[in-house]
Amino acid sequence: MAVNLATIESVTKVYGTRALLDGVSLGVSEGDRIGVVGRNGDGKTTLIRMLAKLEEVDSGRITWSGGLQLAVLTQHDSLDPKATIRHEVIADRADHEWLGDARIRDIIEGLFGGLDLPGFADGLDTVIGPLSGGERRRIALAKLLLDSPDLIVLDEPTNHLDVEGIAWLAKHLQNRRSALVCVTHDRWFLDQVCTRMWDVQHGSVHEYEGGYSDYVFARAERSRIEAVEEQKRQNLARKELAWLRRGAPARTSKPRYRIEAANALIADVPEPRDKSELMKFANARLGRTVFDLENVTVKAGPKLLLENLTWQLGPGDRIGLLGVNGAGKTSLLRALRDAYASEGDVQPASGVIKVGKTVRLAYLSQEVAELEPTIRVLQAVEQVRSRVDLGKGREMSAGQLCEQFGFGKDKQWTPVGDLSGGERRRLQLLRLLMDEPNVLFLDEPTNDLDIETLNQLEDLLDGWPGSMVVISHDRFFIERTTDVVHALLGDKRMRMLPNGIDEYLERRARMAATAAATASAAAPAPAAEAGAPALSAGDVRAAKKEMQKLERQIAKLDEKESKLHAQLAEHAADFSKVAELDTQLRSVRDEKEELEMSWLELAEQV
Repeated sequence: MAVNLATIESVTKVYGTRALLDGVSLGVSEGDRIGVVGRNGDGKTTLIRMLAKLEEVDSGRITWSGGLQLAVLTQHDSLDPKATIRHEVIADRADHEWLGDARIRDIIEGLFGGLDLPGFADGLDTVIGPLSGGERRRIALAKLLLDSPDLIVLDEPTNHLDVEGIAWLAKHLQNRRSALVCVTHDRWFLDQVCTRMWDVQHGSVHEYEGGYSDYVFARAERSRIEAVEEQKRQNLARKELAWLRRGAPARTSKPRYRIEAANALIADVPEPRDKSELMKFANARLGRTVFDLENVTVKAGPKLLLENLTWQLGPGDRIGLLGVNGAGKTSLLRALRDAYASEGDVQPASGVIKVGKTVRLAYLSQEVAELEPTIRVLQAVEQVRSRVDLGKGREMSAGQLCEQFGFGKDKQWTPVGDLSGGERRRLQLLRLLMDEPNVLFLDEPTNDLDIETLNQLEDLLDGWPGSMVVISHDRFFIERTTDVVHALLGDKRMRMLPNGIDEYLERRARMAATAAATASAAAPAPAAEAGAPALSAGDVRAAKKEMQKLERQIAKLDEKESKLHAQLAEHAADFSKVAELDTQLRSVRDEKEELEMSWLELAEQV
């Protein structure tokens, strides 16, 4: 029986006049991997901070097992800015000690891309103070994972990690024995790692078995049976459920709820996107040309990112853009934006970008544009437009679109300065869509958005008729909203990947293996063992002559092996003959293997 690590009993937490958590009772046991989801502001972080002993409860109690070793990753690290990465992560371990530990090497390579920490000027000896928030977060995560706690509590661990880093972290956490409680909006990560879900809503926490896909099934079933959620939320849950069942394969490995009821729930739900209808509408709005690139070179300062790129973004194309950090994803979108903004006058370092005459571009950058903090949310939206045509006969007022993006009637009159980072990003995206663009560039649109808002954004984009390029490390969002994946692999080229993100990860793994093999081959040969004399020129000639002799013998055995295979096919019906030939074949293979080993030994000497 699993040992109970922490018990939450009738816990209440109040901020001002609002009860974030009201009489919540939960438990964490050995081996649990729990994902925590819910809307921004509903108490997810507060819940795990109390579980991690970082906040006190107002009433109720939390008890922990005796001697519990707890490790916590918060959204704000406590790293010493004067220390080096080596000091914080490796601590007092000698180089030979940590380099000889496969677990430590795996964590360093998985989070930093290599033992030499590429991207950090001084490698492990880089001082932490000047580093970015994303770099500091990787350091804090590496420091935590190098320990062996009983319970790991993580708040948004995938923030600032790329697709490869997220895939590595998911695999690493799957293989750990530590229990895990994790707040994240990364749905692919939840599906890969978690075996239980806590859904924080309106002061309560609902528990579900399984990962994110199982949670979506159960949530939709709960809505069907209890009929307590409003119609809009039901439709969103049903639509996402339909995509999970029909879209990407193997989204759920072990559904624990009545699949018959789930199938009945989505029987009348169409595919998320009518691609042919959207394409017709996009052609009507955009014509034939959107962005055409011919022999384009993209640079960031003196650094060459892309060279001789010929590519076309056509009407209705929905493209996910992946790539290693620094490969040029954002720089490429900026080059296209600059060509659009200047009506073709601003061109890249070399080559030509042709922009369609009917293009209306909206570009969501990683930086949140500043708005006047005193104006209200609804006013900020109405500054752009009071009504918007979303295509396919869908028209919404600014207030209606605000509600769809999670700004209820009360929230619409909140000053912009009082919004959280996630809410400001949501507002920025809403203002872009209100301008009725027909081309969207979204650079990390999922940052700081909760799952419910992501569902609403995906629902909106399902019916959006235009061309779209999305840069994101959120695998679920890429697969959900785009049709084709392109990748920048760091070799100054762009490739279309028919098998999507899986193919990207496979290619990156092969590139890493090739780079490691090349580095190994380029390393200086080890010094000869003490007392082993170097071969003389005469010995080298004799060794090469012997190698040539072995090569002739191996070639003869290859011929003999081929003949035996032919004879086996000819006498396939004669079992006694087949047995005799098989014995001969085994003998030939053994002899050939011995000769090959002798050849390799001689090759090492010369």
